[in-house]
Order: sequence, then C-alpha cells, then structure tokens
Amino acid sequence: MNFSIELETPNVKLRPIQEDDFEHLLSLTKDESLWIYFTSDLSVPEILKEWINDAIAQTQAKIRLAFTVIDKEKNQVIGSTSFGNISFRDKRIEIGWTWIGRDFQGKGFNGQIKYLMIKYCFEELEFERVELKTDVLNLPARKAMIRLGLKEEGILRSHTLMTHNRRRDTIYYSVLKSEWAELKAKNNWL
Repeated sequence: MNFSIELETPNVKLRPIQEDDFEHLLSLTKDESLWIYFTSDLSVPEILKEWINDAIAQTQAKIRLAFTVIDKEKNQVIGSTSFGNISFRDKRIEIGWTWIGRDFQGKGFNGQIKYLMIKYCFEELEFERVELKTDVLNLPARKAMIRLGLKEEGILRSHTLMTHNRRRDTIYYSVLKSEWAELKAKNNWL
C-alpha cells in the first residue's frame, strides 16, 4: 500500500494530510454540531491540532492513511477522510474518520470520496472487504451508505466513547470485492 498516494476525480482530490492543513481545516471545524457523531470535537483548535498530528504520525507509521479532501474546482480544502484498521493478511480495510465542512455537504463530494477509496482498495490493493462504520444515531451517514449500496451488517452496542462522554452504538457497513463491479456500475459516482 502506498502511504503517499493521491487519489482524484475531475472534481475532488485526496492527498495525505499535512501539518500545513491546520489553518484550512480549522476554518471548517467551527460548527460544533458537526462533531455530535464524531469521536473528537474538532471545533476546539487544540483538539484539531492533536487530531492532525495523530493522523500524520499514524500515516508515517503505516497504520492509517489520513487524507485531506480538496475541491479541485475551487482549489479549497473541504474536509478529511482516512483508510485505517488495515489488515493485509485478511485483505480488509476500513474507510472512516470522514468529515466534510458544512458548506460542502450535500454536493456529491462524499460519493466521490467513497468511490475513489473503494476503487483503490479493490482495483489496486486487490482487497476482499471494505468496511465503514458510524454512530447508529447518525441517520444522514447511514442513509448515504445505503444509497451507495453498502450492506448494513449489524450494531455493536456501547462500542465507542464520543464527545461529552456519550457511549456510541456503532453500526457497520461493508462492500465485498465480489460486489464491486455491480456497485460501481449502478452508482453515478461522479
């Protein structure tokens, strides 16, 4: 797996996160409501800085590949996403840690991000499984995963500590390599 890879469509680019992204990402994180379903409140500058530093360290350690998401048309940072929980032995990977600034939501970026990442996993890495998870309460994310054709698998109760000491029930979704060609053909990803 190439931990310095950049992925792109005509509209969106994913490149490894950098320390210099802090100011651009900070301008997107001020809306506290964005972090209800996230494990960290990135509206707090110190927490965002630590989150970016952790993402960079995990990318350098090759245990997570954190991306900065860029709107190519505006040449503007719009959020972040990652590959993580990578198992080369099992040919399995997770897409997660995804967030997009409020002004860029509902504009098709999430579908393009997922397309690029899933395509890379199956067509380049030749993995067998891609998994995603979210807060059971995060209905917009759940609807988006279903709309993309991912399979709902089940709920892990009291799985993750969230902001404000809330315990999250986590719902898992996946797509298998054997399902990719049909899923790719059915979606209008770009």
